[in-house]
Amino acid sequence: MPKYLILKHYRGGPEQNYAPMNEWTAEEVRTHIAFQHHVADMLRERGEFVDAQALSPAGSYVQYGGPDAAPKVDGPFPEAKELIAGWYVIDVDSVERAHEVAAYVSSAPGKGGEPVYEWLEVRPFMDEAGEKLLDLPE
Repeated sequence: MPKYLILKHYRGGPEQNYAPMNEWTAEEVRTHIAFQHHVADMLRERGEFVDAQALSPAGSYVQYGGPDAAPKVDGPFPEAKELIAGWYVIDVDSVERAHEVAAYVSSAPGKGGEPVYEWLEVRPFMDEAGEKLLDLPE
């Protein structure tokens, strides 16, 4: 079965029409996170779960500094829209199923308990099929 990465962004996608999480109450955040755990449990029951993680908004950029130099570190990130909030890794039968899972994740509750309907990025893992998409010579 092909694996897919479903990326949750703090900002991004064609348009986000929900209040950012830093404007939610503590209970609204807890409800949102409980929904994410529910999705992971549902995927485990179906044998489609591989991994899921939530990420803190803190972070830094790191670059190779050279053979005799320390890594170059810069940060924090300049714009929140560039941050990845978390992900699911799923192992499903088709891209259509990956889209179905992402659509369900998109319905997670947000401020006021209303679904956020966030845009999620769905990307296949690189494999032989992915290499064919790149049109790599054999």
